[in-house]
Amino acid sequence: MTWGIPTTLFLQIHVVLSLIGIATGLVMLAGMLAGRHLAVWAALFLVTTFLTGVTGFPLPPFGLDPPRIIGIILLALLTAAAAALYVFALSGWWRRVYVVAALLSLYLNVFVAVVQSFQKIGVLNALAPTQSEPPFAVAQLVTLALFIALGIFSWRRFTPGAAAPRASLA
Repeated sequence: MTWGIPTTLFLQIHVVLSLIGIATGLVMLAGMLAGRHLAVWAALFLVTTFLTGVTGFPLPPFGLDPPRIIGIILLALLTAAAAALYVFALSGWWRRVYVVAALLSLYLNVFVAVVQSFQKIGVLNALAPTQSEPPFAVAQLVTLALFIALGIFSWRRFTPGAAAPRASLA
């Protein structure tokens, strides 16, 4: 049992939250690339990714290990992104804080998804059973390079103005 929920069900909730976080994060990123703030999508991303981070801590194995270190970093980044968006309304350099923190949070969620994919999906696991083989390294390098490029474009294009973030669903 984890927080009064059967551990298997709790893990499924954690995974679903993670997938929703990735999906909503990609929509948020598309908005950034278009120079728009998609308020509802950003809020969904921040909430589901925060819940993903929080629900990762009580899962076994216990102790301070790489997944929990990523979780701590993720929660710190999400706090910065939420403060930049909701406290400072993306004014001044807080726009850049938001872009960097939100995209790094999305990247960490995708990074973990790639790791989990190589652990759980048979064909990927056969290519890199110990995650030290070239296919795993290539997958992670491509993911990193893609996020660096998307981050640079978002940094340049996401300029919703110094006023309060413009709300939009599309």
